[in-house]
Amino acid sequence: MPLDALVCPATRAEALVFEVYADLAAIDREQWNACFPGEAEGYDYLLAVERAGIPGFQFRYVIGRAGNQIVVAMPAFMTRYGLETTLDNRWLRDTVMRLRGIWSSFLLLPLACLGSPCTETGYPGFHPDIPAARRADLFGSLVATFETHALAAGCALLALKDIPKPLPDGLKDAIAARGYAEMAGLPTAVLDVDFPNLDGYFARLSAATRKDLRRKLKARGGVRIERRTDFGPYRDRAMELYRQTRERSDWQFEDLTPAYFEGMLTGMPGRSFVTLYFVGDELLATNFLIRSERTLIDKFFCMDVEKGRPFNLYYLSWIDNVEYCLKEGLDRYQSGQAYYKNKVRLGSRLGANSMFFRHSNPVTQRALRFAAPYLAIATPGDERSETD
Repeated sequence: MPLDALVCPATRAEALVFEVYADLAAIDREQWNACFPGEAEGYDYLLAVERAGIPGFQFRYVIGRAGNQIVVAMPAFMTRYGLETTLDNRWLRDTVMRLRGIWSSFLLLPLACLGSPCTETGYPGFHPDIPAARRADLFGSLVATFETHALAAGCALLALKDIPKPLPDGLKDAIAARGYAEMAGLPTAVLDVDFPNLDGYFARLSAATRKDLRRKLKARGGVRIERRTDFGPYRDRAMELYRQTRERSDWQFEDLTPAYFEGMLTGMPGRSFVTLYFVGDELLATNFLIRSERTLIDKFFCMDVEKGRPFNLYYLSWIDNVEYCLKEGLDRYQSGQAYYKNKVRLGSRLGANSMFFRHSNPVTQRALRFAAPYLAIATPGDERSETD
């Protein structure tokens, strides 16, 4: 049974029922996926996320039904959110953490957010038979239903995460009508695989990048690459590499568990895999990927920096993924959020995303609007990372 249900008129001829669920398994898989056609991070991925036991997160699913048919849907989550999470200044973040050691709730707010902490973008899905003219009203009702649920659960801060721009069909107006303020989110890096082969890919890069990439790829002969659909005997080492990579990250939101990676690999047969990079018998890097019929999504590249960097493993993984797209006939390689300068140099374009937020207290909302430019994550420039 749903946690909440709200009945509201859709048209004169029918009524919609909006519901909030805490268990995705209670929702029909085919009906959910019908609202998100071609989405790699669909029902099976979200179910793996829910069952991963990610600390600090409660997952929700908001749907609108007309009769027995889901017509609009969106994942959501609740957590305690630290406002310092997106601060660019490491000193300020460390200062907040020290103050939190004295005052445990300092800048920590109960957050209810439409979207998922583990997807690349967040957007509502609509049944394909729903006309564009009706979608803004449906989305507004979905947002209102989630707000009611969130406020009852004690979450005063409401948000929508990583909404791709531009928003179609008046959806932005539906968000604004409910009092949300907008701030820039991190863009998503996408390489359009519209070239016939690897030579065609190299031809679109600058002469300097082509030369540098060909030089880096000479390390390929000393690296063994293995593609798997499970961890096999490498589970502990793979998680060690994830921990190392996470600790190097400036922004840490969710802390993923072994069950997340295992669930992604086993719960999406034919649509998920991990590529392992060995030098000798030592595993030095892992690359977790999921795919749809058109898109390859690079979820996580994790590496032993000191040992892996001399072998240019990030660049080897990039080319391996481009070759996979060519072989499988995929036309989109999505490499996620971070390390933009390098990804643009390798031919990616950046798709803009927005965040929206609203606090139930008007005074706090005004303060958050004022602080939004300082809390937004600036698009990084020349980061030094495992890609160097």
